[in-house]
Amino acid sequence: MNARPRFSVIVCSIEAIKFARICECYRHLLSGYPHEIIGIHDAASLAEAYNRGIAQATGDILVFSHDDILILDPDFADKLAQRLENLDILGFVGTDKLITATWFGAGQPHLHGVVAHGKPGKPHLLLNVYGVHDWPVAENIQAVDGFCMAATRPAAQAVGFDATTFDGFHLYDLDFSYSAYLAGYRLGVCCDIPIIHESAGNFGHQHLQYAERFVLKHVERLGHTPPEAIQGESPGRGALFQDHNALLQAWQPGLLKRATLAMNRPAGL
Repeated sequence: MNARPRFSVIVCSIEAIKFARICECYRHLLSGYPHEIIGIHDAASLAEAYNRGIAQATGDILVFSHDDILILDPDFADKLAQRLENLDILGFVGTDKLITATWFGAGQPHLHGVVAHGKPGKPHLLLNVYGVHDWPVAENIQAVDGFCMAATRPAAQAVGFDATTFDGFHLYDLDFSYSAYLAGYRLGVCCDIPIIHESAGNFGHQHLQYAERFVLKHVERLGHTPPEAIQGESPGRGALFQDHNALLQAWQPGLLKRATLAMNRPAGL
């Protein structure tokens, strides 16, 4: 991309205040680039919403975003534009070894990325380090979490979202990213872009239904993983911070790499 690429941000949201807030965030981050924000407010599913967004988008880079995130890096657009010259899809946490219907199922050392979680009304931010083996971008990724994903327009159009199998609000992201990987597209995880997500995920009964669909769809490639090899909870290292400034002070390669080494150190050392 020689000229500055155009960004299309696609947000599925039913809450006006959250949508207004995320629009302001992206307008600020993308102020130096041509861009558009596409809001989908009547989605049957996230897959259906994102497919509609792809059809409407005019950008070179498509960003699929939840409405409850906050990105704190002023170089967000520059980094995505540069990295998507060599990669096809970028996320913020993911795995280089997908073995089940969760991106964290293979455990360490196959997890990559960093994300902070905050909840409305709570005074602290929880920084979750899943793995910073490569800075600033981990490559050879097989699947990413969908709270924020960026893709080149050709990759997004070619892969699309499976709105038939994933006709709700779970596993659309794992299927999209893993399907892209299986089709030969290059995935990466950005470790150096501070991002806060209000939700830590919902792994209730509905999630299990879509997990079964995901495994049935991809069983031949996932293989026969013994249940004891699958991590039931996302294995990361966390720390609480009082505010955004304190969080940014900690979002440094040295600290994050030390946390990664601690997670992967053999027991007893």
